[in-house]
Amino acid sequence: MEEAKIAELKQFVKQCKSNPRILDEPSLGFFKSYLQSLGARIPESPKPRKVKKEEDDSEDQRPHTSAKDDRPGNLNDEIVESDIELDETEVVEPDNDPPQKMGDPAVEVMEENQEAAQMAKAKAMDAISEGKLNEAIEHLTEAILLNPSSAILYANRAGVFVKMKKPNAAIRDADAALKINPDSAKGYKFRGIARAMLGQWEEAAKDLHVAAKLDYDEEIGSILKKVEPNTHRIEEHRRKYERLRKEREVRKAERAKQHMKAETPEQDTEALSALKDGHVQSIRSNAELETKFKTASSLSRLVILYFTATWCGPCRFVSPLYKSLAAKYPKVVFLRVDIDEGRDMAGHWQVSSVPSFFFIKNGKEIDKLVGADKSELEKKIAQYAGKK
Repeated sequence: MEEAKIAELKQFVKQCKSNPRILDEPSLGFFKSYLQSLGARIPESPKPRKVKKEEDDSEDQRPHTSAKDDRPGNLNDEIVESDIELDETEVVEPDNDPPQKMGDPAVEVMEENQEAAQMAKAKAMDAISEGKLNEAIEHLTEAILLNPSSAILYANRAGVFVKMKKPNAAIRDADAALKINPDSAKGYKFRGIARAMLGQWEEAAKDLHVAAKLDYDEEIGSILKKVEPNTHRIEEHRRKYERLRKEREVRKAERAKQHMKAETPEQDTEALSALKDGHVQSIRSNAELETKFKTASSLSRLVILYFTATWCGPCRFVSPLYKSLAAKYPKVVFLRVDIDEGRDMAGHWQVSSVPSFFFIKNGKEIDKLVGADKSELEKKIAQYAGKK
């Protein structure tokens, strides 16, 4: 065979070693079958685990919903879920055996029971070294019943359950160990390993990191190398879709704003123009006054109706302030009526002296001020201008 082709073959084999999943390509099916016929063991492809998440839009980083998403109502729909691939080659089926025997923590442990428990523990260690795991469980259970206040006994039994691929039983024992001793390194270690066996990646990583801080060993480091890639994928996914949800809410708010703006009637625009924001408007008839009231009510505006007269000294004193307040509060409607020109309006509002100020909201009088008290006038305007 030519050297160039041999070099290419070597490169291909190297790629297969680093990523055996290449052999899952349909075009390489013949080669995979050939390797298996020679007795080669090819790792199975990890099954994707379904994790609730929103659809990823790789082009604009926005979640997919449907082609109708441009309509405002569709922003309230749930975002479509998809899958995230996690390496679960070592995940096992949960064990559903009845709970193992636990000791009574209320029992007072005598010295002779402690010694007997140590002997049972020693027998369990021998059984573990010989691979007799069921026998080891029996000895550790005996030790736990003799000395139920020992965290290490529960932790050791949790370790045996891990070897037997019974993660739920291991978690129960690890919980018991940590209840007795919150700093039990073995308790955290075996609970972390058991949670990894169940695919509880984030919880597993948390336990294993605590175990590593308390008493690091190579097994913890080895398990973390398998667990952390999955936790990183989950964390990255969560951060990404939290950002996407926030962006979606911003778009939703903006779209609602645009929708409201689009539905604003032309008459509202005309009404805003008619109110002459920032200016005092002189009113000369009841009909004109009613029009201003209706327009202001449609926009939930506060109206101040000021009755004055050209011969009134206090009115000349307060009028400049009234004009400056109109500029200061452009969303408040400032009206002015000369009682000599609008006697019918003055009579309707029962004006007995000037200056008089009436505060109106939604067509109803909410307050009144008689006299040229500048500070009180400004105080009342500030009070009512901020109310919805």
